[in-house]
Amino acid sequence: MTNKGLLQTEGLPGIFGEMESEVRSYCRSFPAVFRKAIDWTIWDSEGKAYLDFFAGAGALNYGHNNAMLKEKLIRYIAEDGISHSLDMATEAKERFLRRFRRIILQPRGLDYKVMFPGPTGANAVEAALKLARKVTGRTDVIGFTNAFHGMTLGALSVTGNKFKRQGAGVPLPYAASMPFDGYLGKDADTIAYLESYLSDSGSGVSLPAAVIVETLQGEGGLNAAGAQWLVRLETLCRKHGILLIVDDVQMGCGRTGSFFSFEPFGLQPDIVCLSKSIGGYGLPMALTLMKPELDVWEPGEHNGTFRGNNLAFVCAAEALRYWENGEFEAGLADKSALLEARLKEIAARHPGLQGKRKGRGLMQGLYFPENGVAEDVCRAAFRRGLIMETSGTDGEVAKVMPPLTIDEASLLRGLRLLEQSVEETANNRRSIKIAPKAAAGMGGARI
Repeated sequence: MTNKGLLQTEGLPGIFGEMESEVRSYCRSFPAVFRKAIDWTIWDSEGKAYLDFFAGAGALNYGHNNAMLKEKLIRYIAEDGISHSLDMATEAKERFLRRFRRIILQPRGLDYKVMFPGPTGANAVEAALKLARKVTGRTDVIGFTNAFHGMTLGALSVTGNKFKRQGAGVPLPYAASMPFDGYLGKDADTIAYLESYLSDSGSGVSLPAAVIVETLQGEGGLNAAGAQWLVRLETLCRKHGILLIVDDVQMGCGRTGSFFSFEPFGLQPDIVCLSKSIGGYGLPMALTLMKPELDVWEPGEHNGTFRGNNLAFVCAAEALRYWENGEFEAGLADKSALLEARLKEIAARHPGLQGKRKGRGLMQGLYFPENGVAEDVCRAAFRRGLIMETSGTDGEVAKVMPPLTIDEASLLRGLRLLEQSVEETANNRRSIKIAPKAAAGMGGARI
């Protein structure tokens, strides 16, 4: 999203405007009162249906009220299953941990201890940063330009967005920002740039405890790191004894095509942050995964009241059924290829907007260099019954992020609505540019 929301309205009237803080943003972008949702369709209180290309900012990879997960959740509640348990042992947690190890970690050759740090992605990131400092005895952490890792102070310190960082109200020390892949242009070697800072005793950058990275920057503009860049980053971390943290809060759970976004590159991160769709049903849940030798916590040294959300454990364990064989992942590859092809077609049909496809998996979008174009596209899409948001610090990307479970027919229908919205925006921009010229011509004739 942009800094102030897509539509720049005053928000919905009534109780929302009267009682809710001015900090609200999504309701300004999507000014409707929503009532019901199933899979990838949402209905407002007036009965209008919207196709969801937003998926709860990535928290609903398996759709709204997924029938398979809902059945398990209702049964668990009806049988008076434990809902809140802090970090006590429960059958629901046990089932999730066993299934997560068997279905996700072991087939990928990954050996991680699992920490439940609290219910949000920011909790997972804060725990990762805190652990990296504890393990290494060093204080600083390196993040990257355009990164987004959360809204708490530690997460903000490694976030690139200036507007978000200003919201902290205090300095954000013990962090340094380095250029992400492609930030300095396609020919600039930003890994060599980082290496020079780490190797030169006069660089002013201390040896960090960790480097934290998103393989695809969801909020930062759908900037995808290249395979070679990521492998070299991992090698650099190993060379200098720096822990590598991958923030997979939004890109994990299949958003880029594989369960973890780093799988295609053969990476073995020291710490992985997961949240959003790991809970399956949209229920708050987060994980901080760490290599066993890094698990140096003292009991109770990091805790949180709501880290034991057993309702989320139930849904999370059931959602792993999608990953028991390769069928779901193969389907994601097909839908991702379709999405990529259609976005390229849409951009090519409207060359005046200079649109460009970005992203990977089912996290793709259209980048528009002219200010406000992506916002106009998303605004037009909402009027047509398609919910989308923008991405990038200046809202320059119209982002397509549907539930992973969406069927092909619905995906194509949404892309047709998107193309209509791009066409409307192109026509409006064209007419705005022509009108001043016409007025100037008439003025000259009168003179």
